[in-house]
Amino acid sequence: MTIPLKDLSSSEVTCSNCRACCCRLEVMLITDTGVPERHIARDRWGGETMRRLDDGWCSALDRDTFLCTIYENRPWICREFEMGSDECLDERAEML
Repeated sequence: MTIPLKDLSSSEVTCSNCRACCCRLEVMLITDTGVPERHIARDRWGGETMRRLDDGWCSALDRDTFLCTIYENRPWICREFEMGSDECLDERAEML
């Protein structure tokens, strides 16, 4: 029996089943954490976001492992987005 993602409790979300759902969200860069330039997109007003590729995934996501390639320098908002939080579970449910 497969448990739908939206029914997973926060204790059941792990690095091995995460699926990097949050890596499809728009991430504004509001503090300097050392994100490499190649992963930064700028709008015409100078606002900075994490660059996303044509398929919508963050450019810093390793597609084979679904791990962040810049984890130590990830943006503040990525640091605050807690695995298993209500926001996390909502994003996982959207991917169904």
